[in-house]
Amino acid sequence: MEINLLEILAAIVGLIYLILEYKASAWLWLFGVISPILYVYEFYINGVYANMAIQIYYVIACIYGIIVWKGMIGKKQNNEKPSIASIPRKYVFPTIIITLALCITIPLVLKLYTDSTVWLFDGISTALSIVGMWMLAKKYYQQWILWIIVEPIIIATSLQAEMYATALLYVVYTVIAIMGYIKWKKEALK
Repeated sequence: MEINLLEILAAIVGLIYLILEYKASAWLWLFGVISPILYVYEFYINGVYANMAIQIYYVIACIYGIIVWKGMIGKKQNNEKPSIASIPRKYVFPTIIITLALCITIPLVLKLYTDSTVWLFDGISTALSIVGMWMLAKKYYQQWILWIIVEPIIIATSLQAEMYATALLYVVYTVIAIMGYIKWKKEALK
């Protein structure tokens, strides 16, 4: 087993990002830009193409998150940063439909148009991550539910691709996602 220093660095930056996300710190977005930039290459060389593409989406979503959290979009009347909340009921059904559509489409595209050996898990984890990042930008506490589902899928995909530092990172992500759900839900229901 060869040590991949870039993967280890990406995993460390990703861990810092997740800790800041758990704390609902706006600094998460800075690390949320750096980590995916590092992971684009790692996922590419390991043939995990949808997770490579999602890293590019993460950079864009993090820029959007910075804007939302800084109050430039959806600014509240009293200039507060958006607080942790529950997803509005009017968004639940469309979010489910979009999530299901992505969970079908992305794996299918990977199977038909790439040489990926992890097309199903890669596609599903990417689909759920797309929706999860949107929910994070909006500070909906339910975003953690998607991460609780996604993390074990990425662990399996990373192990299959022999990305051991990434698999270990996602084990930690799973634990923090469970803790994050509990913490953010309490905050949202205050």
